[in-house]
Amino acid sequence: MARSVRDANLDTRTARQRLLPRGKPYYRTLEPGLHLGYRRPLKGAGKWVARHYIGDKDYEVETLAVADDFSDPDGVAVLSFRQAQDLARSRMVQRAHSAAGKTGPLTVRDAVNAYVDFLDANRKTGVDARKRAGAHILPTLGDIEVEALTTKQLEKWLADMAKAAPRIRTKVGNEQRYGEMAIDDETKRKRRSSANRTLTILKGALNRAWRGGGISSDLAWRRVEPFENVDAARVRYLTIAEAKRLINAAEPGFRAMVQAGLETGARYGELCALEVRDFNPDSGTVAIRTSKSGKPRHIVLTDDGAAFFARHVAGRPGTERMFVKSNGEPWAASHQLRPMADACANGRITPVIGFHGLRHTWASLSVMAGVPLMVVSRNLGHADTRMVEKHYGHLAPSYVADAIRAGAPRFGGAADNVELMQIAK
Repeated sequence: MARSVRDANLDTRTARQRLLPRGKPYYRTLEPGLHLGYRRPLKGAGKWVARHYIGDKDYEVETLAVADDFSDPDGVAVLSFRQAQDLARSRMVQRAHSAAGKTGPLTVRDAVNAYVDFLDANRKTGVDARKRAGAHILPTLGDIEVEALTTKQLEKWLADMAKAAPRIRTKVGNEQRYGEMAIDDETKRKRRSSANRTLTILKGALNRAWRGGGISSDLAWRRVEPFENVDAARVRYLTIAEAKRLINAAEPGFRAMVQAGLETGARYGELCALEVRDFNPDSGTVAIRTSKSGKPRHIVLTDDGAAFFARHVAGRPGTERMFVKSNGEPWAASHQLRPMADACANGRITPVIGFHGLRHTWASLSVMAGVPLMVVSRNLGHADTRMVEKHYGHLAPSYVADAIRAGAPRFGGAADNVELMQIAK
């Protein structure tokens, strides 16, 4: 719910009685473009009015209801100062709908679709948001009016989503398939973490509509709390021996992608977008021009990594895709799933690992080898070390141990303390 404003002259009927009667209302700003006014008559109860800014330094004034100067407020015909604020904001929402050509009430579907369109135009997360919304938000909540949403309703939706069986990849047009719902703690954590991410998308959509004047109150979803302590995923990474087996077991057209993932720690989508010219043999770096955050970066390679990329791009045009399939087609979204599974099976990688696990492998082995967390985070494309510390900080015991041994306080041994006590005597 939007925060109610306070005004010493308008809060109570006693304060309003001290105001001088006049035709011009006493106004209080509620938010930019919206003012709530109190018109004090010579006799009788005053009236609440809303002043809406309509552009070009012009306003429209609308009478809302009678003030509770004599009668107790009923929320309809007689309004308190706080109730008048709520109604003024509600009228602002209705005006916004009319201006946008929407005559009916705003639904969750309207808010989510507008939000996803915004993400498509301004962020890198539009595709994921659209998929999550289509799978988990719109089927259950899509047709509900936003103003009718309740906290209890949203909490039940969140709990049901966390308990639902995981969706299995299904061809378009076929009935959605679901996997078995295991009861182990890790599976529960994953389902709750996934539910939290979907809740974030829903809240983002509703908050954006609320801030834009499309919703009168945000209280229903602001009270919904996500599941706690579910984001600390168990990081799965390969040993050097496993990584070598995986490279050798990958089919020839996919093998270069696997090694590139291990040499760079780059995301699959980042590798798909690389062109031959993105490798700089002089500096031994790979330029990531299209990243999840939208910010470009340069990945520093080891000597072995630079040699691999040099061999892979030798004699090829600079504008050519760096990694392509055996048939010459570029790699695209989800194309890595089956060849990665086959490589794990052929390489006896147990438990199996997804392509993103190659990123974890690069980061984990780098941290355990003593590479500073800031350096690892820069190569991965993080703005700071928080994500690296969260997922890989425990893998740097020598770094922590060295820091403690170098800087922690020392209090001497038992013999030293006895000597000090004797001197003091």
